[in-house]
Amino acid sequence: MQLLDNLDAALRELDAQHLRRRRRTAESPCAPHVRVDGRDMLAFCSNDYLGLTAHPAIVAALAEGAARYGAGSGASHLISGHSHAHAQLEERLAGMLAPHLEQPRALYFCTGYMANLAVLGALGGRDADIFSEALNHASLIDGARLSRARVQVYPHADLDALADMLAASRAQTRLIVSDGVFSMDGDIAPLRDLLALAERHGAWLVVDDAHGFGVLGEHGRGVLEHAGLRSPHLVLMGTLGKAAGVAGAFVAAHATVIDWLVNRARPYIFSTAAAPAQAHALMASLDLIEGPEGRRRRARLQALAQQLQARLSLRQWRHQSTPTAIQPIVLGANAHALRAAAGLESQGLWVPAIRPPTVPPGTARLRVTLSASHIPADVDRLATALNQLDEACHA
Repeated sequence: MQLLDNLDAALRELDAQHLRRRRRTAESPCAPHVRVDGRDMLAFCSNDYLGLTAHPAIVAALAEGAARYGAGSGASHLISGHSHAHAQLEERLAGMLAPHLEQPRALYFCTGYMANLAVLGALGGRDADIFSEALNHASLIDGARLSRARVQVYPHADLDALADMLAASRAQTRLIVSDGVFSMDGDIAPLRDLLALAERHGAWLVVDDAHGFGVLGEHGRGVLEHAGLRSPHLVLMGTLGKAAGVAGAFVAAHATVIDWLVNRARPYIFSTAAAPAQAHALMASLDLIEGPEGRRRRARLQALAQQLQARLSLRQWRHQSTPTAIQPIVLGANAHALRAAAGLESQGLWVPAIRPPTVPPGTARLRVTLSASHIPADVDRLATALNQLDEACHA
């Protein structure tokens, strides 16, 4: 059939560009030591930054939530799916972020992707201007496109370029949109300066804190706490399936913003609510994140990142040292990244090759992600393997 032939040809073209993707099947819980496709591996690829996905307290809370509320919600939030567990979680998240937002409320979503589509769609529109960071996550890019707003992309962390774009804008509604921690680079956005520009130009600052929430800040509140920010101009999206270890996402902002989303955010209005059991489990997760154990796990994660940075001695490849759990090794060509990932896999190490369109052309990389569940011996094993592969490439 011609339709299938066309797709087969397109897939062969992906093969030629070293861009075809295939799934792996994990046969054990998310953890540093996992069984994948029938093989035991040491993994440096999950976003379980605090090692909470299999924490006994969270697992028990999930089971308790399922026993109390059932397996699903049964409807969207605005019909009958908004449970007591959802309401409790949203109240807890709003209180957690109260030091950084004025009159805060929070809204729980099924995924971070849906949350970003919802925020940009509801706050944007044909009469709005969106100023989007060049390295933003795909969900922000898609949300900006679907919002029907005019979209301008400013170069990575280029505040001067952004200031010029804002000064030239005549839109009544303006949104500066940025990742908090950039998912493929691990660096942190210049949020203080972005907020100053937002306040100067009467714009919203929409921050995607998928990779900072739980990890950064004394209490794990993420990039807003890390940067010491507070403003009614802030709209924060945070995911709860990464450092928090469960699933879903939230948007936190001024109460008026949240009311607007409830009434105008189509991904929220027309989606079945996430299982209440997940929201119930997340209450246990937030207890851990904000408590002494969360502080210990964040400190351990920082120590592991510093250990990796100290142990790497790369000559051919480029390691981007960051203050976060994301430690990329940039190789450049797609084929080189695939060969490096295969070389690590041959030694029982699972570190995926990241290629375009996830990263810009010519910047294919190994995305090393650390977890508080790793131990120093795990990091030493990875660093030794990376140094040896880099040396072999250099020779």
